[in-house]
Amino acid sequence: MTLPPLPRLPAVVPRSGVSPDARRALRQLLGDIDRDLNVAFREGEDASALARRRGEAVQRIVVHVWGACLGDIPAAALFAVGGFGRGLLFPCSDVDLLALVGESSPAVSRALESFFACLWDIGMKPGHAVRTVGECRALAQTDVSVFTSLLDARRLVGQPILETELRGILADPELWPPRAYLAARLAERDARHARYDDTAHNLEPNIKDGPGGLRTLDSLRWLGLRLAHAPNFDAMVGEGLLEPVEAAGLLRAEETLRRYRYALHLEAGRAEERLLFDYQRAIAARLGFEDEHAKNLGVEQFMQGYYRAATLIERVGVQLAERFEEMLEPESEPQAVGADYVRYGARLALRNPHLFQRRPAALVEIFIARLDEPGISGFTAETMRRIQHAVSIHGETLADEPHVLEAFLALLRRGAPAVEALWRMNRHGLLAAILPAFGRVVGRMQYDLFHVYTVDEHTLRVLRNVARFADPGARRDFPIACEIWPSLEKPELLLLAALFHDIAKGRGGDHSVLGEEDAREFCTRVGLADEETDLVAWLVRWHLLMSTTAQRQDITDPDVVHRFATVVGDWERLDHLYLLTIADIIGTSPKLWNAWKDRLLADLYTATRYALRSDLQLPAHAGIRVRECRERALSMLVADHVPAEEIARVWGEFPDTSFLRHRPEQIAWQTAAILRANGETPLVEVHPFSVRGSTELFIYTTDRDGLFATVTAMLDRLRFSVVEARILSSSNAMALDTFLLLEADTQAPATLQRADELRLRMQRALVQTAGQQPAKRSLSRHLRHFQMPPRIEFVEAAGRTQLALVCTDRPGLLAAVAQALAEAQVRVHDARIATFGERVEDFFQLTDRQNAPLSAERRDILREVLLRWIGGESRNVVHANANP
Repeated sequence: MTLPPLPRLPAVVPRSGVSPDARRALRQLLGDIDRDLNVAFREGEDASALARRRGEAVQRIVVHVWGACLGDIPAAALFAVGGFGRGLLFPCSDVDLLALVGESSPAVSRALESFFACLWDIGMKPGHAVRTVGECRALAQTDVSVFTSLLDARRLVGQPILETELRGILADPELWPPRAYLAARLAERDARHARYDDTAHNLEPNIKDGPGGLRTLDSLRWLGLRLAHAPNFDAMVGEGLLEPVEAAGLLRAEETLRRYRYALHLEAGRAEERLLFDYQRAIAARLGFEDEHAKNLGVEQFMQGYYRAATLIERVGVQLAERFEEMLEPESEPQAVGADYVRYGARLALRNPHLFQRRPAALVEIFIARLDEPGISGFTAETMRRIQHAVSIHGETLADEPHVLEAFLALLRRGAPAVEALWRMNRHGLLAAILPAFGRVVGRMQYDLFHVYTVDEHTLRVLRNVARFADPGARRDFPIACEIWPSLEKPELLLLAALFHDIAKGRGGDHSVLGEEDAREFCTRVGLADEETDLVAWLVRWHLLMSTTAQRQDITDPDVVHRFATVVGDWERLDHLYLLTIADIIGTSPKLWNAWKDRLLADLYTATRYALRSDLQLPAHAGIRVRECRERALSMLVADHVPAEEIARVWGEFPDTSFLRHRPEQIAWQTAAILRANGETPLVEVHPFSVRGSTELFIYTTDRDGLFATVTAMLDRLRFSVVEARILSSSNAMALDTFLLLEADTQAPATLQRADELRLRMQRALVQTAGQQPAKRSLSRHLRHFQMPPRIEFVEAAGRTQLALVCTDRPGLLAAVAQALAEAQVRVHDARIATFGERVEDFFQLTDRQNAPLSAERRDILREVLLRWIGGESRNVVHANANP
């Protein structure tokens, strides 16, 4: 395959200008060049070669226009900078130019204005600066980014003397000497990475500026040029800064990112550098990725290619930066560290350079030594190279080497400190060599909005979250977890469960079941006792159980707690599962964790621990639970000097379900509110910070059909999320409705000001005769790419019909569902609301208006109305009817 030819341009008449016809011809020429390049890319031509060819073509046009506008003017020169300076132009990249002038004059200024205006007219997007050499020096002296841009400056046309003067700035030893330049570049890197959550594994990564992106490669070349006079990776190999295999890996990864960037520019039609969901599927198809099965989509394979390339770049980049730091450090005398290692200052090195080949277990032991030796900040460059070399030679044979596995287990037995060692081992590829299954999920994307990191990044973050529980400073955020951690006899078992809990993702099938098999096999190989292996395997198998039970079921129901406790079986499993569940939720997405989930899991943990105290005795009889709740609520009210006869009058209207489904403090709060109202309705009370870190809304008013729809519509308008709803009726036909809420935008409880606003707005809404309609809001950009057919299931239980609704989240969904229930003439008695990324799983207890279970006909009506309100077609909906 051949590259498109370079454009042929007529000889230029100096300072003749560019006529309108010539401008149109140049614009047409530039468009033809871009079309030819795009065709070549679609036919499989190399992206780097195409970007270079575009750079060459644009250079010819720019030089032509310069000659027509400025000719051989003696006081100016034009330089390509940025990517153009490096000879690369992607389809929609800016053309970065520096016009260097000897001295500013009106004639030169007018000529330059005409030059840049012409470039815009012919369809280029020049990013330009006009400076004198003195101005360049002054800016470069204070701004490392300006100094760095001069490293890439390449003269296109104009006076050579100005290039000589520009090079003089770079040659000045006082201007950004090596130590200062390295410190400034690393500070810039850290600030840039912080904008992207310090990881290359975000679901919408920035190919250019994100961690492990193309900018990282540019930075490495700048550092090599400035610190070691090595402007490319081959030269760095010659200087001993890179291994040949590392340089080759960087070049392969760079080619992957350039290919993806080229395709992204074509797909977006602009200089877009973020791999947004809007483009991922289309680019994956454009580049030939196809779905393998439902658990390994083409788009996931495409993104895995990105993540693996970015991970390699980030990993080698961190190591190369450490080598540059070491290169600039003063020499120090070696100090012995045990029998196998020495230290040079703060860096650890091998005594015997052949240790890793002779004894592979030392690959793990050196990370333990780094933990144990105070003041060690890293390994020497030579040691890092030998680790890489040894991992490359031994490969996955390390997974079957008994002494390696013994050392790995010894590391895990260090508990929380082992986690940082595991992160470092992963940077060197050692973790994937010891755990080949982990290597297969490196860069494994999960194409949804629930998991914001790749599987490997998520796993490492879960491990770090587990380690936080050992930190006394975390007790404020995780009081129960920090109390449990010291009681773990063998914390390495929890670390192993965290390592394996998602290790089977992407294979097809249930990753929990497949992961259990992997965990059991590995634990047996490292020599764990049967009961230890059973615990790790059980945790992997059931790592989602606590989260799903807490969020999808009513944990105030003793039967739910009893069933959960039966699966858990004992306190040891419960303690480990509680810690793993918290670490897993936070590691999935920081936005998923809030006070509501904290209290929800804590309540389930406490209730289960209580249930396990006496060999799983059956739940207390409903009558006993009602009596216990009454007694505790009564004591609270009496302590506040509420007359017992007044309490009895109010409670005479309450159904027993109120005392079964609410805590005593909730009953006391509701009772006091009703008495204060003195018969005035509708009554709206708001407790800003109530049970489980949520805001509690209590409504006491004449019961009527459509009330649930009115309330949820107003909550939607006020931007509150409903996490739980209790819809009850008193014996005198009054609604006793309770909603637990969080702010939709922050997932936090309401402030006092917001609570007052909610009370007033809801009061007005309930007084109005016309029902409230939900606000109309469009789908977010993210949600548009993750639509799924709704799943609607009906199950009869305890005289009611349970509706299970699984669908894609969207603004105002619950309010729309409530409108559908009202239209279908269905009553709501209970609601459990759970959202997992873009996926909603809501459960409702329903009856018809005669309080009977829904008939088959009523179910069909409700299904059709739901689909009309929430979107979806009957032929796409997944539905089921089930009876006990």
